[in-house]
Amino acid sequence: MLRALTPLRLALTGLALLALTVLILWQVRSDSYLLVPDPAHPVAPLVEVQGGHDPKGPGGIYFVDVLELRASILDELFPKVLHGDGASLVPATQVVPPGTNDRTARRIDLRMMQMSQKIAAAVALRTLGYKVMVRAIGVLVDSVLEGSGAVGQLEPTDVIVSLDGHAVRTFADLHRELGRHRIGEVVTVGVRSGDRLTAVHVKLTRLRPHSNFPAIGIFPEQATDVRLPLQVTIDAGNVGGPSAGLPFALEVMEELGRDVARGYRVAATGQLAPDGRVIPIGGVKQKTYGARDAKMDVFLVPAGDNARDARRYAGPLRIIAVRNFQQALRALATLPRKVS
Repeated sequence: MLRALTPLRLALTGLALLALTVLILWQVRSDSYLLVPDPAHPVAPLVEVQGGHDPKGPGGIYFVDVLELRASILDELFPKVLHGDGASLVPATQVVPPGTNDRTARRIDLRMMQMSQKIAAAVALRTLGYKVMVRAIGVLVDSVLEGSGAVGQLEPTDVIVSLDGHAVRTFADLHRELGRHRIGEVVTVGVRSGDRLTAVHVKLTRLRPHSNFPAIGIFPEQATDVRLPLQVTIDAGNVGGPSAGLPFALEVMEELGRDVARGYRVAATGQLAPDGRVIPIGGVKQKTYGARDAKMDVFLVPAGDNARDARRYAGPLRIIAVRNFQQALRALATLPRKVS
């Protein structure tokens, strides 16, 4: 016997189909990532310095990070509805380096964090007058140029230590050795990846349309071996990436008795170079929201595009643009003493 389709049955059937559709759209992964704000975290519990101690009193140094989530089809359709105004949808290529996968990208992020911690400690201790040994040990692969011969052969955090058997310790070494070759030639690149030493073959490319100088196809940084006079331990858990270098260095100074924060709740972001330069980072929009959500007083951000982007989303949060570590210290030192 057939039952009549009443309005109630039609409505229930429609709701069931809608729920099934939503479930499918939520479970099917897309080729995009969601960048979602995470409220700023205090740095003091993460840092231990030999002979130092956690600072007392109000204020403190905070770091900000970004939650990177593989987006679903539903996320692509309604990113801000599901995750708030601070969320951004980006292509997977902005999160996963060319020639790698999600798992490798995660490993790279954690290795970048380890590197940033050593450099942060070195910059802070050197600023305080300690003798820090920093030695050039190769050319660090910061990122790989998509479409170049380096894709699938090199990945971020690899350190180039030789080219066709000739030692490479600095940018000048790499430039000299590349000058012996022509675009299109295949060279053997000695690579240190973590504790492993390997050799890969890379076809040299052209970086600019009218350039005849051969290139590997990477964005390089100087790789260094850092020897500290004091033991500094930084445990950031599962947080990856290099952008917490600036707040880590500020906290090391706090632990050794320098009142950097001066009563303010100071959020900071920026990758530190061994010479103290503050290098631009990604996810500024989400990090600014994270600093706002945690009720920070000021937010130190790399000067240039990072600072301009931060000001777009800052609201009442004060943005301080910095180009190097010394400028960050001066900016905090010249803030009026905060009244509790």
